[in-house]
Amino acid sequence: MSPAHVLVVEDDPRIAQLLLDYLRCEGLQASTVADGAVALADIRKHRPDLVILDGMLPGMDGVSVCRAVRQFSDVPIMMVTARVDEIDRLLGLQTGADDYVCKPFSPREVMARVHALLRRAQGRTMSAPEQPVWQIDADALRIFWRAQVLPLTPVEYRMLSLLMGRPGRVYSREQLLSHAHGDLREVSDRTIDTHVKNLRKKIQQVDAQADVLTTVYGVGYRFDAPE
Repeated sequence: MSPAHVLVVEDDPRIAQLLLDYLRCEGLQASTVADGAVALADIRKHRPDLVILDGMLPGMDGVSVCRAVRQFSDVPIMMVTARVDEIDRLLGLQTGADDYVCKPFSPREVMARVHALLRRAQGRTMSAPEQPVWQIDADALRIFWRAQVLPLTPVEYRMLSLLMGRPGRVYSREQLLSHAHGDLREVSDRTIDTHVKNLRKKIQQVDAQADVLTTVYGVGYRFDAPE
């Protein structure tokens, strides 16, 4: 497992370097930015495991950054303030930060708090129920892929639900046609190829990496459940 990445958002280069040195000595990855707007973009792009955020920054201040981050991420945030009484004000503002520390601070205390926040975040992640990749709602005749409803026709639903019901099992075109259409006089076995093509397209519109409908040449198709 790679070490956790901590982003330090601090416009004072001396403090920023001090924190970087201590974080790296603790075996953590660390990087720094000095501007609030840049920090917000960096958090969106690189998804750090923890953010140490100065409250007073040029341009976009720490409170604004914290609130903006909470719109898309629950990354642990430690807010650094210049005065003890500022902590009460920030708590009242409900900024969304997980912890607060006042300058001048003890680097060792900050490291202890960093590790505590990382442990808490790890425990939260491990205890969160895992979202299934796919799910069949037989009552509503719907199939979900990564929590999104696939826009299926009734025929596509019947065919895909059959394949998903037995992952790894190969179904012939005749079996799929019989289950999906019922009256085989109205369709050819090549119709199933068109349905599979459309199903692949609809799944990959939600999950571009999904390649779960496998052609078994000369026989038919199978559903390979993603890991």
